[in-house]
Amino acid sequence: MPAYDAFLLLSFGGPEGPADVLPFLENVTRGRGVPKERLAEVAEHYYAAGGVSPINAQCRDLLAAIGAAGMELPLYWGNRNWHPFLTDTVRQLADDGVECAIAFVTSAYSSYSACRQYRDDLEAAVAAVGPRAPRIDKIRPYFNHPGFIEPFAASAEAALATLPPDVAGGARLVFTAHSVPAGMAAASGSVAAGTAVPGGRYVAELREASRLISERTRGGSLPWDLVFQSRSGPPSVPWLEPDVGDHLRVLAKDGVPAVVVVPVGFVSDHMEVVHDLDAEAAETAASLGMAFARAAAPGSTARFARMVCELVAERVSGAPALALGGFGVAAGDCPADCCRYARPGRP
Repeated sequence: MPAYDAFLLLSFGGPEGPADVLPFLENVTRGRGVPKERLAEVAEHYYAAGGVSPINAQCRDLLAAIGAAGMELPLYWGNRNWHPFLTDTVRQLADDGVECAIAFVTSAYSSYSACRQYRDDLEAAVAAVGPRAPRIDKIRPYFNHPGFIEPFAASAEAALATLPPDVAGGARLVFTAHSVPAGMAAASGSVAAGTAVPGGRYVAELREASRLISERTRGGSLPWDLVFQSRSGPPSVPWLEPDVGDHLRVLAKDGVPAVVVVPVGFVSDHMEVVHDLDAEAAETAASLGMAFARAAAPGSTARFARMVCELVAERVSGAPALALGGFGVAAGDCPADCCRYARPGRP
């Protein structure tokens, strides 16, 4: 491994005021043919929160926590869809004389949107800056790292403690992740060479993370499910299911009195968590007479920030690679065609 002289936090980005909302959404959906009416509908989710997504503040908090956890490299931050844009940050890295940076992405899993697209973003930003741009290596997926699993288990326990005592004993854990097109999930590959996985590695990794968290919550005594949220594609394209709202209705019919929703597919409590779970899913549960609690994502917890430092040390100095369960350590460097996905109707 090369000697790194900077650390880069790479995230999705989000608006920080009402005037940012529509330009941000246009960046997110560019080239996908999303109708303006749909953008206006989604924009209302942000306007209801003052036009501010929590994600940028959460990135600032995470950077501060990483520094407090002992990161010795200079800290930089770039986004895919909003300021600070990744290309501007790579240009700043070059201006500062950085030759080789290591990048941590706020996405723990393997798939096109969770991993490969960020690799493509890095390549595009480096190409835009040109020959003086630094080399940038992406840290591996960390869905089964104890620094990801342990904070989730702690927050699931804390959420359980908020349920009414008369229904807490019958609670069910409902793990949620961002839905993606079924074809994209299938393109995320298999767990091991020659091993087919329904839904690809993305779904398999989500199930493994959910299992690891459930085992560490109430001694593994609670039943659990993996469901999906935040679908945004046309009805004609199959996406991963079931939807969290639909699943809550099924559970209510089955007599489940309470749920703890765990956003296992997310690193922080950003807009899709706040709106789709804290607002929509919570309202659905209330309408069904079902007690509802939501576990916090790891965000900028001390354990999660320490995990980032451990992942860097693993890459830099050969420190032990930590992973729970039977999946082992995810690959740090992927083949060039790994998780490639072309949306229907596009080359």
